Amino acid sequence: MNRVKAIAASLRMLGSSLATRVPVTQNQVTHFSLHNPLPLLDRSQYLRFPITLHKLCFSTKPNSVVELVLTNDWSQALERKLENTCPSMTHETVLYVIKRLDKNPEKASCFFNWVSKKEWFRASSSVYSLIVRVLATKDTMKQFWVTLRMMKEKGFYLDEETYKTIFVGFKKAKMNSDSVALTHFYDRMLQENAMQSVAAKVVGIISGSEWGDEVMGELAKLEVQLSDNFVIRVLKELRNCPLKAYKFFHWVGKQSGYEHNTVTYNAVARVLARTDSIEEFWSVIEEMKTVGHELDIDTYIKISRMLQKNRMMEDAVKLYELMMDGSYKPLVQDCSFLLKSISASDRPNLDLVFRVVKKFESTGHTLSKAIYDGIHRSLTGAGKLDEAENIVRTMRNAGHEPDNITYSQVVFGLCKMRRFEEACKVLEEMESCGCIPDIKTWTILIQGHCDANEVDKALLCFTKMIEKGSDPDADLLDVLVDGFLSHKRIEGAYELVIEISRKCRISPWQATYKKLIEKLLGIMKFEEALELLRLMKSHNYPPYHLPFVPYISKFGSVEDAEEFLKALSVKSYPSHAVYVQVFESLFQEGRLSEAKDLLYKSPHHIRTHSKICKLFGSSESDTQLLPDP
Repeated sequence: MNRVKAIAASLRMLGSSLATRVPVTQNQVTHFSLHNPLPLLDRSQYLRFPITLHKLCFSTKPNSVVELVLTNDWSQALERKLENTCPSMTHETVLYVIKRLDKNPEKASCFFNWVSKKEWFRASSSVYSLIVRVLATKDTMKQFWVTLRMMKEKGFYLDEETYKTIFVGFKKAKMNSDSVALTHFYDRMLQENAMQSVAAKVVGIISGSEWGDEVMGELAKLEVQLSDNFVIRVLKELRNCPLKAYKFFHWVGKQSGYEHNTVTYNAVARVLARTDSIEEFWSVIEEMKTVGHELDIDTYIKISRMLQKNRMMEDAVKLYELMMDGSYKPLVQDCSFLLKSISASDRPNLDLVFRVVKKFESTGHTLSKAIYDGIHRSLTGAGKLDEAENIVRTMRNAGHEPDNITYSQVVFGLCKMRRFEEACKVLEEMESCGCIPDIKTWTILIQGHCDANEVDKALLCFTKMIEKGSDPDADLLDVLVDGFLSHKRIEGAYELVIEISRKCRISPWQATYKKLIEKLLGIMKFEEALELLRLMKSHNYPPYHLPFVPYISKFGSVEDAEEFLKALSVKSYPSHAVYVQVFESLFQEGRLSEAKDLLYKSPHHIRTHSKICKLFGSSESDTQLLPDP
């Protein structure tokens, strides 16, 4: 408690010294409450889905297979049950089951091995790519390498995307030997794969010219033996020119003896789900329907993420609706992710929100707290606070109490509308209801003030947070620093970082250090920037030396250079590369005398280093003649 009081006192002094006094307004405000009753609005205007639905029994064949595998130990008895339930499975069903088993790689491996022995099973690169991703865990390394070798023996290749995904996973899990072995396997596979050179020729012909008779003639001359694997390879290589991939796809489909299947349709769909080829994407989806194919669940997840990343939300929702109407339905959390993506817009499209929720409910699901939060987030982001309050009431009636997430979204909406006094009162209401505001709620409130250029009020909110016993974190400190910097209050930002990092014992983000160091050097505050460099090192970040070099070469003294170099390393001298950068920069500014003085004061191993000797235009023996300082 004494530490909190001391910090709060320091902040008050800091605020009074840095900030202009903020006048307290006495304007009448309407208090937004999650508890005060309001007249119910006409729900038909914004709630286009039934609030209460009887739970429906809904089951599909793929789901029944998943449940059967998850609820039983793998055995011959389970295999007989699977054969009775599904005498055969489509390619999409196999992918769906493996994807749903991704949290249980042992069972995914057993299922894949069982499927692989069936006459009706048709192996593909997409099935192998999925199963090796699922098996890339510490506990299933043996199955992973067995399956990867089997993949190669069957003539399928590990594509670049799958390789990178697994490699990054190995690195994060510190599985260094496996990551090295995977790279060797991948490189060797590329060298041994004869298809690679032929695919490269095809891609070169297509990407080098406009599609037409000449290109088709060149392709015909190659007399390529078409296979699913080859077509997929070319389509992936043409992903940056999707319209040409689309032309190639249809050209292949017209070749004698070759017919597209679900694997190649899914492959081209992944390539076409982009802004400049979205019409062709939907054309392929319609074509798939007519020939009896569906998007597999792995393809859907990848395409949906791509559409959301590119902010193609209308298409993402349309695709979600399509999948929910099919046999291979997305998981419950996919609805939450989609709602969150919609709400991330500056002006969330509420029609899309309710389309997603309506489709979700139509398949027998009831609304969870996460779904209610998704609806509520978009309503508050769109400034529909009355409607948002009605959603909270409905959520309460469904047995879900508001929590920090709910209240934070209200605070965000009020701050977005510049209704700051009401936003602050929401936090008071939270406390009265026993829901103590967490660091994220405070951060949203302070961020809202900073975004509105109310930095002084943001600092007051920060002080109040400290007084209430909440500890700041690096995210919040970064928000405040950005607020100060936006007002060119660079020294204030520096003092805040020093004060908070020391008294609250938090480590600012590396990015916070970097931008503040750059700003301080920009206003000739070398000592302050150097102090941040030392503090940065104490928090185990690599020292950010780059902006110091040009500053010292233009404005610094030899003593400044010495202090900088000393700050870079505690127990030993910095590397010769840093010295080279400093000397080169001094030469560029024409400060040869300072460079020589700094060289004289440098340690012996630096003065005798070959690169530095060469830089000064003298031999190593000449430099050694310089006496030790």
